[in-house]
Amino acid sequence: MSGSIAQALAHNFLGQSPRWYKATIVGFLILNAVVLFTVGPVAAGWLLVIEFIFTLAMALKCYPLMPGGLLLIEALLLKMTTPQALYDELVHNFPVILLLMFMVAGIYFMKDLLLFLFSRLLLGVRSKAILALMFCFLSAFLSAFLDALTVTAVIISAAVGFYSVYHRVASGNDPRQDSEFTDDRQLPKLHHEDLNQFRAFLRSLLMHGAVGTALGGVCTLVGEPQNLLIGHEMGWHFGEFFQKVAPVSLPVLAAGLVTCVLLEKLRWFGYGTLLPDNVRTVLANYAAEDNAERTPRQTAALLVQGAAALILIGCLAFHLAEVGLIGLMVIVLITAFTGITDEHRLGGAFKDAMPFTALLVVFFAVVAVIHDQQLFAPLIQWVLALPLEQQPGMLFIANGLLSAISDNVFVATIYITEVKQAFLAGHMSREHFETLAIAINTGTNLPSVATPNGQAAFLFLLTSAIAPLVRLSYGRMVWMAVPYTVVMGSLGWYAVSYWL
Repeated sequence: MSGSIAQALAHNFLGQSPRWYKATIVGFLILNAVVLFTVGPVAAGWLLVIEFIFTLAMALKCYPLMPGGLLLIEALLLKMTTPQALYDELVHNFPVILLLMFMVAGIYFMKDLLLFLFSRLLLGVRSKAILALMFCFLSAFLSAFLDALTVTAVIISAAVGFYSVYHRVASGNDPRQDSEFTDDRQLPKLHHEDLNQFRAFLRSLLMHGAVGTALGGVCTLVGEPQNLLIGHEMGWHFGEFFQKVAPVSLPVLAAGLVTCVLLEKLRWFGYGTLLPDNVRTVLANYAAEDNAERTPRQTAALLVQGAAALILIGCLAFHLAEVGLIGLMVIVLITAFTGITDEHRLGGAFKDAMPFTALLVVFFAVVAVIHDQQLFAPLIQWVLALPLEQQPGMLFIANGLLSAISDNVFVATIYITEVKQAFLAGHMSREHFETLAIAINTGTNLPSVATPNGQAAFLFLLTSAIAPLVRLSYGRMVWMAVPYTVVMGSLGWYAVSYWL
């Protein structure tokens, strides 16, 4: 009996994950304790960061919340950080958590409107290069005024809508009825090639959109959380922030958009796949039937969703409240005026957001370990010890490298605090202080597109419902981000070093 229970526990541990993956996680848990008591907390802290990145990279083997959560529970037990430090980190980042809880759910209730608008764009623009450019530019423009996670949620909702329509039609199901679209076993083999091509098509658009959030987010005071933090420390208002950062942000934005077009034309790094004709036909027929069969109630619902979208943009543009609270208002408005009154339909909107919200809490625990063990302190001290003319460029590189493996808001907080202390101590001029602040801001925004954990929007995309559907793994995201990382990182470094 005891043997069968032990086998059952071993089988249940991390569910259907491969045995080698289960053994690796167990090995990590043992190794962390050994390294902590033999080498020290700093080595154990860096090891933990690497292990957590591994769980993100293997997200398609097992959702990172479970293995990452086990690693962080062990870190708390080994006193590499404390529950209070984690709580403080969560309180500091509560607006982000609130955003995920309510804004993503609010976008869910706009999915009919989004599918309507994006289908017009998808079917109306035949050129893939122009379509990709529009996705990238619109994401950049919206992210300059809205939160990147909100923009990413919009793109994901539209992509899931397209995918579900084609998959259901190809499987012989009614696209307007809720049915399984994650299982390919019901799909005739005749459609498999088109589906794989459609996946590659959607992957490229999703990546262009995600990169666009970084290109636009760096430009304005409200584009990213760390921008607001740095602007507050420097005393910059909206216009002044835009002007100060423009010598770096605008050339990088232009270069990023050019890169988008070139990638589609050259078909490098997994880009350039066209929309299959059969898929276009299915989506076009669905759109035509949808228009023909739309009832007055459905038209009224679209109008309500459109009005809610305008209210959303206005509230966000004028920062009338925290983003998450605006998302809750959108949920209330749309559900109240479109006839959604039962708890089951309301609960479905939170299904996609809550797993990522829980994962983000684990991620903030990693940040608490980094902070408590002062893993970044030696690098900060080394950069500030360099000659003044070398500091902006090296600060950009240091921020980029650290932001690619950690939370860019945390990295920006640490660096701007240290640099401001040096300025207040009289070690640099105001002009040099402003140059370093721009280097910190752009360094945490631009090179961090290299990995999914460098940008919250990328991490959200990796762990969203669309990622496994279009086969967008951690490794594939890193590979597809390489050209953008090289262009944005190198041009950003050059601009910080020589144009400020």
